[in-house]
Amino acid sequence: MSVLPEIPSDIIEKIPASGTLTKSSENIASRPIEESIHELNSALHDCPDGGLQAWLTVAGSICNNFTTFGYVNSWGVFQSYYQTNILKDLPPSDIAWIGSIQYSLVFLPGLLTGRLFDLGYFHPLFAACSLLLVVATLLVAECHEYWQLLLCQGFAVGLACGGIMNPTTAVLSHWFKKRLKFALGLMAVGSSLGGTVIPIATRNLLPLIGFKWTMRIIALILLLGLGLSNLLIKRRFPPTDIHGGLFNFHEFKSTSFSLYCASTLTSFLGIYTILTYIDVSATKVGVPEDFSFYLVSIANCSLGFGRYFAGLLGDRIGAMNVMIPFTAATAIVTYSWPFARDQSSLITIAVIYGFTSGSFISLLCAPIIEFGDTADVGR
Repeated sequence: MSVLPEIPSDIIEKIPASGTLTKSSENIASRPIEESIHELNSALHDCPDGGLQAWLTVAGSICNNFTTFGYVNSWGVFQSYYQTNILKDLPPSDIAWIGSIQYSLVFLPGLLTGRLFDLGYFHPLFAACSLLLVVATLLVAECHEYWQLLLCQGFAVGLACGGIMNPTTAVLSHWFKKRLKFALGLMAVGSSLGGTVIPIATRNLLPLIGFKWTMRIIALILLLGLGLSNLLIKRRFPPTDIHGGLFNFHEFKSTSFSLYCASTLTSFLGIYTILTYIDVSATKVGVPEDFSFYLVSIANCSLGFGRYFAGLLGDRIGAMNVMIPFTAATAIVTYSWPFARDQSSLITIAVIYGFTSGSFISLLCAPIIEFGDTADVGR
């Protein structure tokens, strides 16, 4: 027998007290039971689209993305450093596996964490993965071998970021409906801030205090950001044990949903190529090393503007209508990148790439939420 979920307090306040039956409540009582249940379900899924706690949750999600996606998007600086220092005897393609695993694991844990979110394990999962991310970053400071960096910075950091980021996206759908794309755009700005600050901090700290203390300072930054996000982010709806198993395969009967999944899969195969290699490629064409790392920060800064703009535009004309042309533009920029042979042209590539690719990440989850019911967001 299924158990009815607890009604949120803001809905309870609208229910008249015993003995004060109003005309409207009499009308509800006189309706068929199916109609009353439908109205109650509509009330349960009515999003406030604002309010103090809603915007605090957005603020927490910005801190969250700063420390997860912002950290992962800084990989280009680490790729360049490892190629010339710790892992200089290895080919760049081997070193790139660390960053590739990071990127893949940011999304892969969503297969499990979504279900755990539905069952009410959001805050324990969030806290545990936050701790794992900080500890893994501290362990990176002690790494000297390729396999150690692969485990700590590839697998551990990637899994921790995935366990943190995926449930947070679902929480925003509790608080926003009409303005969800704008809220998602604001959340995505956090990754751009992190991707701008962390590479600059890393590159400037490395010659001053060395690799170990640089990673320890980054771990401290992550601890502060994750601490704030753990305090600010709150879910609105109570846990629900959704029937149907870990995955909702029923949605794949929809041609639109299946095509969307296939298109995002192929987009991910190339969306981060520029961000990963633009630092290294710049030095190969003669750009000074003391400037080349800024290209990663420039791209991430432009990402922030692109994500914010995409969130605003997505609420007006629809997420897919924004994602399709902007993602196509990102592909054109990626194919144009090899022809950029000097500093000014690489800056142009970084700016355009950041702005156009920002819409893809910013609005990635919006169509998925629209394809299914709110109850299926986790799955």
